[in-house]
Amino acid sequence: MRGEMLHYDEAQGFGFIEGADGNRYGFTREDLRQAMAVGKGTEVEFTPSGGQARDVFPIHAPVARSAGPMPQPGRSVPQFGRRGVADSQPAPAQAVPRAPRYEPAYSDAAYGEPSTGLWSYFWRAITTNYVNFSGRARRKEYWAFTLFMILGGVVLGALIGIFAAVSGQDEQSLPIMVLFLLSAFGLAMVLPSIAVTVRRIHDLGLSGWFYLLIFVPFGGFVLLVFTLLPSQKHDNKWGPVPEGVSVPALYIPDA
Repeated sequence: MRGEMLHYDEAQGFGFIEGADGNRYGFTREDLRQAMAVGKGTEVEFTPSGGQARDVFPIHAPVARSAGPMPQPGRSVPQFGRRGVADSQPAPAQAVPRAPRYEPAYSDAAYGEPSTGLWSYFWRAITTNYVNFSGRARRKEYWAFTLFMILGGVVLGALIGIFAAVSGQDEQSLPIMVLFLLSAFGLAMVLPSIAVTVRRIHDLGLSGWFYLLIFVPFGGFVLLVFTLLPSQKHDNKWGPVPEGVSVPALYIPDA
């Protein structure tokens, strides 16, 4: 699959790639197919494997800024006169040229940005993220999945009741059918429910193993509190800030 490098920490040896499918994949230094200098914007080819990127190979690197210092507006630059003496003269105000923006081989028009709608979050949870235990899930993503999972169970129960009333099922066979269908639906939701909860815990900067609190007294209440907490406003070891989470601007104090 083709993708674009979002982040790579050389010191820690891990990074993240946004694939052409709109999902984000983590990778480690060992997944790089060759020793290379990679950074944000590098176009790569990789093999997706359960939320991880394997065999990462660079295709194109982002265009770097031109070398050499640029004169700053209002700053003096040496000007050599006829005797070789440097005269300090103010440099004219000039706009510092921007480096050309790196454009990936795929475009947003072709693949689209990942949607942050409630239904989109639920659909991705039961398809591409069905058993994805890596990465991060914002608060809205977790509760979108929970909302549609509950609505799905309610609608399924209502349809079973309507079918039983229309077909005239007897009172003994109906509970068995209801139990079977609801159990099948519940089992189908187990893995994506665990996966989205683990990613929600990652979003707080915590290990997904905290999910095991569900097996201790009052552990479910602790997990409920985790699901209500806001996202970390910076990248952590499980991924970058999820789409749709507002990040405050970097504060730079005056000189």
